[in-house]
Amino acid sequence: MQLRESNIDKLAGGEVHDALIVGGGINGAVSAAALAGKGVKTALIDQGDFAGMTSMWSSNLIWGGIKYMESYDFKLVRELCVSRNHLIKHYPSTVQEIRFLTTITKGFRWHPLVLWAGTWLYWFFGNCFTKIPRLPRLRQVEKEEPVINTKPAIGCFEYSDAFLHDNDARFVFNFVRKAMNSGCVAANYVESTGATRENSVWTVHLRDMMSGREFTAKTRVLINACGPLADRYNELANKQTEHSHVLSKGVHLIVDQLTPHKRVLAFFDEDGRLFFSIPMGNRTCIGTTDTRTDDPHAAITDEDIDFVLKNINARLNLDKPLDRDDIIATRCGVRPLAVQADAGADRDFLQLSRKHEIDSDIESGHISIFGGKLTDCVNVGNEITDLVEQMGIQVRYPKYRWYGEPVDAVRDEFFHQAQLMSLDDYTDPASSELLSTRLWRRYAAQAIGILENIREDPRQAEILIEGTEYIRAEVRQAARREMITKLEDFLRRRSKISLVSRQETIKNSDGLLEACEILFGDDAKMRFDEYFREHPVVNGIAEDPSSGQAAADDATRAQPKAQSKKEGEFETLNW
Repeated sequence: MQLRESNIDKLAGGEVHDALIVGGGINGAVSAAALAGKGVKTALIDQGDFAGMTSMWSSNLIWGGIKYMESYDFKLVRELCVSRNHLIKHYPSTVQEIRFLTTITKGFRWHPLVLWAGTWLYWFFGNCFTKIPRLPRLRQVEKEEPVINTKPAIGCFEYSDAFLHDNDARFVFNFVRKAMNSGCVAANYVESTGATRENSVWTVHLRDMMSGREFTAKTRVLINACGPLADRYNELANKQTEHSHVLSKGVHLIVDQLTPHKRVLAFFDEDGRLFFSIPMGNRTCIGTTDTRTDDPHAAITDEDIDFVLKNINARLNLDKPLDRDDIIATRCGVRPLAVQADAGADRDFLQLSRKHEIDSDIESGHISIFGGKLTDCVNVGNEITDLVEQMGIQVRYPKYRWYGEPVDAVRDEFFHQAQLMSLDDYTDPASSELLSTRLWRRYAAQAIGILENIREDPRQAEILIEGTEYIRAEVRQAARREMITKLEDFLRRRSKISLVSRQETIKNSDGLLEACEILFGDDAKMRFDEYFREHPVVNGIAEDPSSGQAAADDATRAQPKAQSKKEGEFETLNW
């Protein structure tokens, strides 16, 4: 908590920032990392935790958008494939190539050979960077993946894309941490309650959501990276933008591992949309749905769960069909899809892409980011930096590369030290990978400090929370460097514990209270009780606190008031 309180004091200190970013999802996080890394005095706030909305509900896929081939949006596919390759190259331990084995059933709108030819075009669009596509026979598929129900199938094809080995929220937070390493003043649970512009400087009114403290921060450029709430934020400012959002709800279910093979099983659901079974360590993520919604806090419904279960059961050979008792966790979030603001309501919703758009008002120092996805994040960061420079802000280190894992020499030094101390001997037998591999992927250069802690006290290598892979040293690292404000921040976003462990298992873990004591000190019991109060277990599944009445109340508080506002003047936004 000391890191957060220190940064809030810096925000309130009266210093004028070059850029202040509202919203700590993937767009806000990469904007902060790019700007701070290139020498721009940057601040970042989020009304909740970093990656607390759309950025923690993805499919964990880094892909070139093969589905956009069908709408002939080849330019977008080409751009996304190049972006995917870039992330694979610069994040080799985090973003990894993975095979997609796709099954086509009778009556589908395209013949398997046509789709297979399309995968070759897709491969060429990606500069032949990945493994070549494959057209296996159904008998071969039955041997390789007996879990697939091939009875209704007329063919299969296999191609490559990429996925996040860790969870999406962790990937986003690492950009936030990178930004802080470069001098960005970042704080979660800080709400924007208004902003006015005078003499080329924005005065942004802020509230600490944890203490109720109100203060102001000053900035020359204000960046709206509010994701699904971007339109509301612009309405409050009386800002007219070229783009706006249409929202799509997507649902995933987490179940026990369905196949031991590290590949994505892809199908087309009963609506003709891509439907996945995605490996997640010792678990499998299945989904997704694509439902039009106007609610940025859309909640999972019984119909959503039934749809996902029905589709996966129809496409797999399982000893027992999956039912609600098999669900370990759920993921439900909205995708903000960028559209022309004057395009009307009759647009083909299912054909909309995740392409990002950026609207700017150079004169007033205001930027709004629409759409976007994990795959395209580096481009967003670079484009925001270019726009901020056009607004007269000095970019002191324009050639600095603000993303990517440390250089090979740092990596080699970490693994050399790990070998000298036989670190992997501490790997739990139930773990899905070696301890050294996981520590490097999650903490990069900071993992060397974790080695030092383990050398000083071998107990730091012990798994602290039973049923997970997280060791005591990681919890101490999180307490010091990762701005853990609520227990959910650690269990759901800095780690993926609440995604892969049942709520009852987490609550009954002997080590959870010790973890809370490390993270929160004297507030440990309060934060423990708060988490399980906000995440009641209903039918064996933890209920998402962003859904239901709490979300409705949040949405109500975020509605713009009826009276007119001056240009550049904001009212309270529940961000």
